[in-house]
Amino acid sequence: MSGAVGIAVLLAAAETAGRTGLVDRSVLPLTSTVLVRAAELAGDLAFLRAAGVTLGMWAAGVFIAAALAVPVGLALGSLPRLEAASRPVLEFLRPIPAVALIPLALLIVGDDTRMTVVVIAFASGWPVLVHTMYGLHDVDPLATDTLRAYGFGRVAIILRVALPSAAPFIATGIHVAAGIGLIVAISAELFAGGGSGIGTWLISLNSGFGQTDVVLATIVWMGGLSVVVDGLLTRVERRLFRWHEGAGAE
Repeated sequence: MSGAVGIAVLLAAAETAGRTGLVDRSVLPLTSTVLVRAAELAGDLAFLRAAGVTLGMWAAGVFIAAALAVPVGLALGSLPRLEAASRPVLEFLRPIPAVALIPLALLIVGDDTRMTVVVIAFASGWPVLVHTMYGLHDVDPLATDTLRAYGFGRVAIILRVALPSAAPFIATGIHVAAGIGLIVAISAELFAGGGSGIGTWLISLNSGFGQTDVVLATIVWMGGLSVVVDGLLTRVERRLFRWHEGAGAE
């Protein structure tokens, strides 16, 4: 509720600044004008196709990131020696900005859409990997020792105890990765050009004049998509891992 009030105050302040002449309307259009343009975009087939392409690449990239990062995180988190040996490599690769890999990804993949998916997967994989490893470190050692005493092997312990215990952390990692992936999906097209997503849509708008209101309306849609994705993932987490919140409160 407080967030909605803050957004309303910001929009009202921007509208007032435009109407009183504090800000040139050619630089920053009226908030009401931008919101009208955003509503009109809901019926623009070209924009909707671009949004669909971006969301498709985003979903594919985040799915690939989770499919790769979770097993790797489980392996590293359950094998301390392997984690220690691989940590220097991980710490070297993790700080690399995903957009810096665009030229290399284009050379290797050679396709704008696949390049974007690869870059999204690279950027989104790190929070999933780190949260998976952290979740395994938080597993109750008494539970693992009990299964080990009953003769269960490492794989059985991971599947029966470690993975369920780490699941809330993995979900949080995927939640963070989803936000990062959406940003990277648009940024990759803006930096590399080509493709047919929202990034390319913005480039085509910037090639014309007097379309600042449409550019800002597109940004409103991007922010709205991010809020919707965040809200859906938050609701899913709360429903699936309500038991974890209760355990944390205790």
